[in-house]
Amino acid sequence: MLVSSKIVNGINGTVKIPGDKSISHRSIIIPSISKGVTQISNLLKSEDVFRTVNAFQSMNVNIQINKDDVIIEGKGLNSLNKSDKVIDLGNSGTSARLLTGLLSSQNFDSILVGDTSLSKRPMARITKPLEIMGAKFDNNHNKLPLKIYGKKLHKIDYELELPSAQVKSGLIFAALNTDGKSRIIEKKITRNHTEIMLESFEADIKINQVDSENHIFVNGKKELVPKNISVPSDLSSASFFIVAALINKNSFLTMKNINLNPTRDGILKALNLMQANIQINNKRTTNGELVGDLEIKTSELKGCELESDNARLMIDEYPILSIAAAFAKSPSIFKGLGELKVKESNRLDLIRHNLYNCGIFCKVSGEDLYIDPTKKISPKKNQIKTDNDHRIAMSFAIMGMKLGVDLYIPGSEFIKTSFPNFIVSLNNVGGNLSE
Repeated sequence: MLVSSKIVNGINGTVKIPGDKSISHRSIIIPSISKGVTQISNLLKSEDVFRTVNAFQSMNVNIQINKDDVIIEGKGLNSLNKSDKVIDLGNSGTSARLLTGLLSSQNFDSILVGDTSLSKRPMARITKPLEIMGAKFDNNHNKLPLKIYGKKLHKIDYELELPSAQVKSGLIFAALNTDGKSRIIEKKITRNHTEIMLESFEADIKINQVDSENHIFVNGKKELVPKNISVPSDLSSASFFIVAALINKNSFLTMKNINLNPTRDGILKALNLMQANIQINNKRTTNGELVGDLEIKTSELKGCELESDNARLMIDEYPILSIAAAFAKSPSIFKGLGELKVKESNRLDLIRHNLYNCGIFCKVSGEDLYIDPTKKISPKKNQIKTDNDHRIAMSFAIMGMKLGVDLYIPGSEFIKTSFPNFIVSLNNVGGNLSE
């Protein structure tokens, strides 16, 4: 991908943001183990989500992908069949962690594999608590490929060591097919899409708030009752357009039906601290998820300081938030970003490396990122290092449009894992990207 040297003249119009990626994965998994037919609208049709679709199709679930919807015929908790091949999850970490939990309690064995990037990501965070439930695995130094020996598990009473929605969801999926009542305690609240959707599908799941903790109780072996799903648009994907409009002059952008789940809206809170001009209209609830419409105008941003607790509400958005910080009027410091080191790439190092090459002073101290746009340094290179990470590629595409330089972004094809129409959608509202 090449970002043209022509400076954009504003980001204007209405952009349709694709369906939420986290919710789309769960919109395949949960209907596939329910008993009956589910119709899904606005599913994200990206490579990551299709990895989850393909996994369940290989286990004999009838999933019809239509132009306007997706139809899933679920046959119940224990209706999955052993795949006659390894389950290739590509680059999808969500698929890997959630399916590890689900498949560990089935009555057949499975093998999960992934691409080079996914095969470097840690799996012990999900396999170790599952082993407490009696699960058995063969793996490659706690990474993929992973062989799952499906077997009958026992209930668990477990306090999450890491604030991870993927680990929490994997344990919940294992508990759904396990006798007895399991309890999962999270001291630091993470995204709760799994709990919301399971409540809608009439799972025996209850969430009690004890002080600042969530205690999640799952009573296993209750069949799920299907409900139709309308997937809201993805705030993570919207964040690239939000920042593009904020940092470019003469911009006014609108986006509709954006997911505003309070366990996911950290990017909006952070931009509010930076005095961004963002208005939220028409708040409403769809399938238990809070959604709304956004209006974004060009803003004079100020730097901000974010503590480590913010990371669990917006870990995926730090790359694009760093671009906003690069064009603020004062420094920013973002703390506690260790989790960025084990995403699709070492995003913390890539943010630092690429900002510095683009002429923005920044440094990493431990797990903290410091960005000071008031200190002028000379740009080093006009090529972005992405390590095939979709969010790094999209974030620095937004950077390049503002810089007005020929900026080369290799590996941009990986954008298709989360936002297949990113380039077309951005150019339609005033961008200048070319492949």
